[in-house]
Amino acid sequence: MSRKIQTALISVYHKDGLEDILNELNHLQIKFISTGGTKDFITSLGYECETVEDVSGYPSILGGRVKTLHPKIFGGILYRRENESDKKQVKSYDIPSIDLVIVDLYPFEETVAEGGTEQEIIEKIDIGGISLIRGAAKNYKDVLVVASKEQYAPLLSLLKEKKGASSIDDRRYFASEAFKISSGYDSAIFNYFDDGQGSALRVSLNKPKQLRYGENPHQNGSFYGNFDEIFEQLHGKEISYNNLLDIDAAVSLISDFDETALAILKHNNACGMACRPTVKEAWDAALAADPVSAFGGVVITNKNVDKEAALAINEIFFEVIIAPSYDKEALEILFQKKNRVILILKSVNKAKQKLQFRSVLNGTLVQEANDSIQYRKDIKIVTDVAPTEAEVDDLLFANKLVKHTKSNAIVLVKNKQLIASGTGQTSRVDALKQAIEKAGAFNFNLNGAVMASDAFFPFPDCVEIAHDAGITSVIQPGGSIRDAESINYCNNNKMSMVVTGTRHFKH
Repeated sequence: MSRKIQTALISVYHKDGLEDILNELNHLQIKFISTGGTKDFITSLGYECETVEDVSGYPSILGGRVKTLHPKIFGGILYRRENESDKKQVKSYDIPSIDLVIVDLYPFEETVAEGGTEQEIIEKIDIGGISLIRGAAKNYKDVLVVASKEQYAPLLSLLKEKKGASSIDDRRYFASEAFKISSGYDSAIFNYFDDGQGSALRVSLNKPKQLRYGENPHQNGSFYGNFDEIFEQLHGKEISYNNLLDIDAAVSLISDFDETALAILKHNNACGMACRPTVKEAWDAALAADPVSAFGGVVITNKNVDKEAALAINEIFFEVIIAPSYDKEALEILFQKKNRVILILKSVNKAKQKLQFRSVLNGTLVQEANDSIQYRKDIKIVTDVAPTEAEVDDLLFANKLVKHTKSNAIVLVKNKQLIASGTGQTSRVDALKQAIEKAGAFNFNLNGAVMASDAFFPFPDCVEIAHDAGITSVIQPGGSIRDAESINYCNNNKMSMVVTGTRHFKH
C-alpha cells in the first residue's frame, strides 16, 4: 500500500546531514512541523515551518521537557487512515495528518561516556522523541519514521526514487530500524540505573557484520560490535568467525604483559609465547615452543614490529598478525602474502569487556571478566625452599599464561619462554603429561623449569611427576584439603612452591 507524504514532523538533536533531507522534502512540497532549535534550523534555510505549539495550541513547558506530548501531535501520527471512526475524530478535533516523523534522540549514552553529571545525564533521557518514534513505528502502515541520522541516507534515496511516496515494505523497514534504536536506547538507560547490579540482562549491540560463516562452513555467523574502534586493518582478507575468537584471546593475553612480549595462538590457546628484549628475539623463542602448531596461527606482540622481526615472522604461514605499530619496511615484507590479515591494535582498553556472556541451554551465563593478575606481593611461599628471583619471574609469567589457557591447564616455563602446555584435559595429571611429552618432542630440557596450574592439586601426583621431569618450582592457587601432601613432597625433594589464592579456570 503506497502512501504519499504530505506533512513531516521533524525534531532532532543533531542537525548534521539534515539539510539535504529538508531540501528534498521542500522540493516535494511537503509541509514542515517542528520544535525549538530544529524549527530555527529549518527557517534559517529559508523554508516555512509550523511550530508544534501552533498545532497543539499549547506552549513548550517545564524547560522544554514537554513539547510534542499532545493529542494533536500524537493523534496526527497514530490515527488509522482507513478507519472511519479515527477519521471522524481527527476531523472533529482538528488534528493534522502527520505522514513522516524524523527524530534524532538526545545523546544519552554519549553523555554517560563523557562523564556527565547526574543531572546532565537525566536531562538527556529523551521522552518526547522516544514517544514519537514508538508512535510512528507502531503506525507504520500509514506513517514513515526515521529514528536516527544514520537513516538519513536511505530516506533521501527513497524520497528521490519515489517522489515522496513509500510502500508498506519501505515503512516496515524504517519501523524495524526505529524499534532497534528505541530498544537500544532504553537498554542503555536501564543499564545506567542498574549500575552493574545485574537485576536483569539488557544488551544492545549494533552494526552487525556478516561473516563468511560461523565456526564451520555450514553455520551462519555474525559479529555485533565496533571492530574498527579497536583495530585498523592494513591488509588481508575478510576476518572470519574463528579469526575473531583467536584475536580476542590474543588481545586478552597480551594485555597482561608490560615488557616486550610475543605470543602465537591457535584455537584460542597460546602454542608459543616469550618475553625478550626485542620482538625478533621474542618471536624466535615463541616459535621454538611449537613450530608445528604455529602454522596458520595468530601472532600478537605489544611492541612495534621492525624489519628484522618481520623477516623472521614472514618465514612461516600465519593468518593474522597484531601489533601496536609497524615500521614501513616491516609492512612491505608482511604485505607479500595477499590474504594475510595485518592489524594495528589501537586500543587494548576498548577491547576489554567488564562482563562476559555465554549462551547455555535456554539462557545466558554472565560473569565479570577475569582481570585478576598476580604479582610478587600476591604470592605466598609455602615450602622450606624459596624460589630464586629468576624462578619467581618465570612463575609469574607462567601464571599469566595459564590464566588464558583452556582448563584443565598446566603451563611449563623456563626463562620467560613457554616450553609447553597441557590444555583442555579432563584431569590435571593428563594435562601435565601432555605438556611434558610436548616439551620432549621439541627437545626442551625441563631441568630448572617451572610449572603453573590453573587450579589446586587435589593430590600430590602432579608435583611428583613434575619433579621427575626436572621441574624445580610450582605456582598454584592452593586451597585443596590435601595441599599439605603436595607441599611435603616439595619439601622432601627440595622443590619450591608458591600459592596465589586465585584460581584461573577457563572452561
